[in-house]
Amino acid sequence: MNKVGLKLWSINKDYVSDALRLYEKGVYDYIELLCVPNSYRDFIFIWKELAIPYIVHAAHSAVGLNLAKKEMFDTNLILADEAKRFADELKADVLIFHPGMSGDINQTVLQLNKINDDRIVIENKPYYGLVDDLICVGNSPEEIEFILRHTGVNFCLDIGHAICSANAQKNDVFLYLKKFMKLMPKMYHLSDGDADTIYDQHKNLGKGSFRLQEIVNILDRDLMISIETSKSSKFSLNDFEEDVIFLRSLRN
Repeated sequence: MNKVGLKLWSINKDYVSDALRLYEKGVYDYIELLCVPNSYRDFIFIWKELAIPYIVHAAHSAVGLNLAKKEMFDTNLILADEAKRFADELKADVLIFHPGMSGDINQTVLQLNKINDDRIVIENKPYYGLVDDLICVGNSPEEIEFILRHTGVNFCLDIGHAICSANAQKNDVFLYLKKFMKLMPKMYHLSDGDADTIYDQHKNLGKGSFRLQEIVNILDRDLMISIETSKSSKFSLNDFEEDVIFLRSLRN
């Protein structure tokens, strides 16, 4: 059975109590922690105190890190360094980056090579971003393969992103997913959404119309799956617990 991860942001201190409760209950196996810029000093001690395995997700374009933009190079390196410090302190061996938005894939390659960390995992993106329909870098198997070939980093297959990109480019969803699978992902991100959507929705599992049973059947059972879904409460992770129960029901 896949190891299952809880996705949180580094500033989500109000979820700590419930995150610990669910971990001790055996609901999930690790936390994937997204590094909100400039949060290390005030929040690292909160997460470090929990005896829970971590992987780390660097900031992305929505919060200030865009590897595809040359003019953001200096800022990107600062935020990447903060993500590295989170990973160091939390003993994470996976450090996820987005390829960038509305920019140059060659710049993404250059900056990843400059960051130069063997924990780096690159995540595929939808075709369109959520703001102004900007085009995401790394939205296709071909672009991800280009990044992998020129950097040597690993790959995180985000199922929802792949479906959105396939729909936007009028490709068959399952053929598109299988092309991504050939790139040998190290782990997965999973959420639900409307089957014909071109925009990332992060719906709770079973609350959309993705063909989740068929999708889960093609995933490697030995790889980690981080569940990236909405949370209706600012304190409780009951939605997440229901997502894990739903996912495990698909594996039985």
